[in-house]
Amino acid sequence: MGVTTLTSMMNAVVCETPGKLVMERRPMPTRAEGEVLLRIRRVGICGTDMHIVRGTQPYLSYPRVMGHELAAEVVEAPGGSALKAGDPVFVMPYLACQTCSACHAGKTNCCRNLQVLGVHRDGGLAEYLSVPRDFVLKADGLTLDQIAMVEFLSIGAHAVERGNPKPQQRVLVVGAGPIGIAVALFAKMRDAQVFVLDTRADRLDFCRAELGVEHVVLADEQAAHKLAELTQSDMFDVVFDATGNRHAMQAGFSYVGHGGSYVLVSIVSGDITFSDPEFHRRETTLLGSRNATIADVERVMNAIRQGRIPTAKLNTHRATFADIPQVFSQWMDPAAGVIKAIVEC
Repeated sequence: MGVTTLTSMMNAVVCETPGKLVMERRPMPTRAEGEVLLRIRRVGICGTDMHIVRGTQPYLSYPRVMGHELAAEVVEAPGGSALKAGDPVFVMPYLACQTCSACHAGKTNCCRNLQVLGVHRDGGLAEYLSVPRDFVLKADGLTLDQIAMVEFLSIGAHAVERGNPKPQQRVLVVGAGPIGIAVALFAKMRDAQVFVLDTRADRLDFCRAELGVEHVVLADEQAAHKLAELTQSDMFDVVFDATGNRHAMQAGFSYVGHGGSYVLVSIVSGDITFSDPEFHRRETTLLGSRNATIADVERVMNAIRQGRIPTAKLNTHRATFADIPQVFSQWMDPAAGVIKAIVEC
């Protein structure tokens, strides 16, 4: 199959500058050798996209086409590929170089030259996209909506692999946004005792009612006392931070029990600090968790196929592609109660 050049135009949603989203006509992509031309069908909206619109994403230059939680259909694939036109696919948004030491070690999520769709290069809030074959995975048995949720769920699955909680161990998830919810779901799959801490009562209610999380705590001035009471002062075997808030990340060190682990899933621009005597007294294991690997993606897709993830409940909001410039600011308002918003392309 030869390389295809499309000369017509397509629509794309562009963040021109912080706070300004516009619908723009752009040339359709050219499928280079070894790439797959895709028609984008669904795009999940996440915190990264909201940071881009707010102007608080540290790894980005404007203008940018956002969108990295992608469900697509194959338009054209390279000759000899197992992909065929019409196949529903998941797009791995972390375009690893596959040549650096991290990639050779199988840690493609830590690639030294990583390019993330929708951040370092234009993403999927467009009608078509062309990406290298290695980053397109068949998603048989999943709906388009479910495929669009695989990426954020994979971040949670990867974090849980990093923290490695054991059955009946106490796990605290700090931050009940989509990533924190994903962490809670995969920790529950390991039969851990899951506790969730958040500043928003509506998010905690969602975790209790829809995810079956038994222990939820409001992050107020009494939070540390409540957590100590719930654990008889032993605190937690594994703590996951999914807040993206420096103060919350620093406070999380005190929630780790003696001999426990702390997994930083979220990221902030700048330094965080902790008490070294307490860190050593508890012999804390500190771990970073970055993005996800194809193995994590496959684990998530299998869990969805098995009905272990309530994807329909997670998708709380949706809009059409044309409506995005108008509705995006509404979704950014906490009062909207967005868990996962999906754009229909």
